[in-house]
Amino acid sequence: MDYKKEITSYIRREIEVLQKLNIEAINEVIKVLEEARERNADIYIFGNGGSAATASHICCDFNKGASAETKGKKYRFHCLSDNVPTMMAIANDISYEEVFREQLRDILKETDLVIGISGSGNSANVIHAVEYAKNSGCRVIGITGYHGGKLKQLADYHLDVEIDDMQISEDVHMIFDHLMMSCIKRMKNHF
Repeated sequence: MDYKKEITSYIRREIEVLQKLNIEAINEVIKVLEEARERNADIYIFGNGGSAATASHICCDFNKGASAETKGKKYRFHCLSDNVPTMMAIANDISYEEVFREQLRDILKETDLVIGISGSGNSANVIHAVEYAKNSGCRVIGITGYHGGKLKQLADYHLDVEIDDMQISEDVHMIFDHLMMSCIKRMKNHF
């Protein structure tokens, strides 16, 4: 089998999506993340499946990578997808749709920031947690693919990957992570 045609097609679609990214939206999210760091806000991030892995990766990159380059206040990311026993206990005792909201219940402060990641933008457990955050007075960043779904509508800030392809959406979600972290680290090195 020769996969070169499929490889070329995938790369071409990825490049097309990258060229259409909303740079203003990315810039705004970087500012919101930096403001959260400056006010010592807790930043809660979560998602399902590949988005859970992305949430965990972002948490690591900002808590270690971006914070290592920052003098003074550090990032305070918490990945709600990382504690499998807690998630399974909530899913078993309450429902899977509550695995993120239940972790936020009674600990979320208005000054905190919430980041929901959902390729479709319609994952019920992500939406429930985001709705809870909004009702608690928190600002929300949504990271989505496809057409953004309900998460795009609820989020105060959103990073969208406008393509009906989960793999490319998830690829670009990781690019958002590395792009934002890289920008923050480079700007900190100039001060």
